[in-house]
Amino acid sequence: MPAPRLSHRKSVMNPELRRRGIYLLPNLFTTGALFAGFYAIVQAMNGRYEYSAIAIFVAMVLDGLDGRVARMTHTQSAFGAEYDSLSDMVSFGAAPSLVIYEWALKDMGKLGWVAAFIYCAGAALRLARFNTNIDIIDKRYFQGLPSPAAAALIAGLIWVLHNLGYSGNDARWYACILTIFAGVTMVSNIPYWSGKDINLRRSVPFIVIVAIMLAFALISSYPEGMMFALFLGYALSGYVLAGWRWVRRDKGDRPENTDATS
Repeated sequence: MPAPRLSHRKSVMNPELRRRGIYLLPNLFTTGALFAGFYAIVQAMNGRYEYSAIAIFVAMVLDGLDGRVARMTHTQSAFGAEYDSLSDMVSFGAAPSLVIYEWALKDMGKLGWVAAFIYCAGAALRLARFNTNIDIIDKRYFQGLPSPAAAALIAGLIWVLHNLGYSGNDARWYACILTIFAGVTMVSNIPYWSGKDINLRRSVPFIVIVAIMLAFALISSYPEGMMFALFLGYALSGYVLAGWRWVRRDKGDRPENTDATS
């Protein structure tokens, strides 16, 4: 007697089976991000650091799209989540650390490769912690600097200084400090706004649309400088938020001062 066949309706209705599927559309974006990270490494080996920096930004855009496309098309899967993490490790962990090492850190000896390794290890630990804590943390905030933002810091520094005519050797100390800062901040407990509470379907004031138009105009006029400034501000915003929370907590713990009366 032949084994009973699983009907198409049952396979569609069973979320466990859907979760095990491999869907083409979101994984195309993930593959594109992976290719951009690999391309950044190859271009750094050929001494074309500006192309490497741009490729990392392209990977960041594609990485932001794959998850949204999967949710919009209801094609989330366990395979896609794991593939996305591995792609992130290449594009936002290995690629930035190798590019910055080739550009500025390799002439610093042991300090140079240690700084690059701190960044690479920080990205790996950040991704592992994110995957294990995804169901228990506040969705409004990231725990530590997100790896795409850290990669944008590294890529932005290279892009800006390269276009200003500075060599990697001229900027090696700035590169070293920023690389260590990004690596350590990724594994810190500093909170960073995730933007996941933004409702794109909600109406907004007209001034918001004007501000978005001005932001696009500024970025298009000086993309490397504006992108670097944007992500540097975001990296520092976590420390500002943590300090503000600490001050509020400290004030809340203090007893109110009352005047003694006789």
